[in-house]
Amino acid sequence: MGTSLTYEMLPVEPFIFGIMKQMDSSTPVALDALHQEIRRLIETARTRVVSQVNQALVLTYWHVGNTIRARILMDDRAGYGDETIKRLAERLVQEFGSGFGQRNLFRMVKFTQHFSDMEILSTLSTKLSWSHFVEVFKIDDPLKREFYVGMCASEGWSVRMLRQSMDSMLYERTAISRQPEMVVRRELADLRQNRKAGPQLFLRDPYLLNFLDLADDFTEKDLENAILMDLERFILEIGTDFAFMGRQRRIQIGGNDYYIDLLFYHRKLRRLVLIELKIGDFKPEYKGQVELYLKWLERYEKQPEEETPIAIILCAGKDDEVVELMDLHQDNVHVAEYWIQLPPKEVLKNKLHKAMVEARARLELAGNTPELPYE
Repeated sequence: MGTSLTYEMLPVEPFIFGIMKQMDSSTPVALDALHQEIRRLIETARTRVVSQVNQALVLTYWHVGNTIRARILMDDRAGYGDETIKRLAERLVQEFGSGFGQRNLFRMVKFTQHFSDMEILSTLSTKLSWSHFVEVFKIDDPLKREFYVGMCASEGWSVRMLRQSMDSMLYERTAISRQPEMVVRRELADLRQNRKAGPQLFLRDPYLLNFLDLADDFTEKDLENAILMDLERFILEIGTDFAFMGRQRRIQIGGNDYYIDLLFYHRKLRRLVLIELKIGDFKPEYKGQVELYLKWLERYEKQPEEETPIAIILCAGKDDEVVELMDLHQDNVHVAEYWIQLPPKEVLKNKLHKAMVEARARLELAGNTPELPYE
């Protein structure tokens, strides 16, 4: 199997001619400026070529997998498919290299099983590399797999970032995972179609702050200072679209001064996001405190093109049933735990899975099929 690829390069000659035409013949050529323009052209062309090669490779792998699946694996004879693929791989490796080894051929078959819609795949292949797809093949849960694929395409994650997100169990920690399946599918469909995604895809619980260097008896001030000392890693944890706007933001209401612990802006959501830090468990009265801040931000800080501000109350602990009974999302308030020490990975996995199952069960028991929250 051979593939001949041709790529349309950028029109370099007319561009340079245009630059030279604007220069007076008696004026020395601005070499630095010319060099930067040419350099930009070459880099742009290289980026286009890499993107086109990646897309061609991904689509070729899909067609290879689909052909194998249709012509070999549909045969009912036990062991026939495995043996045939083994012999096929031996030939292909000699002609085209290790990328067509037996293991990769089976991955290509799995590829067609997980991504059967060619229209969707054509769009994804412009944003995700084959290495991205290989990582998500490890995920059995279709919703979870679709979440990571959607976030890679939307957020521009590298393969390394994808692995880190999967290792930290981001899906299980994202608020959307605790919603009924129909809500999850609706949000992921919106994300895939490049429509506005709701905050549930970006809000998390718990937040993993194990990178902060905190003593056992830390205060809220210590927690805030530690976050600001390592703001870059904090933003990586809460989400790269968060832009830091300030700490201890002073607001005046009536004759009293109040202070917002941390204030951020989320680019994709187009919302101000305030974060209130608490060192103890969540208390119902915290809701009234942040609601006051939200109303002030809505009136005095929200720009005409922005959505309603939201609040994140970060606590050391919380009672999930209390939080759900208060129906906080209707008031644009999200309550989440932060963990400064991580349990063993298996314990973390079981705890997050249990929380997700229990949250969905409570919603079903209450007969609650919510509309998309935080709207």
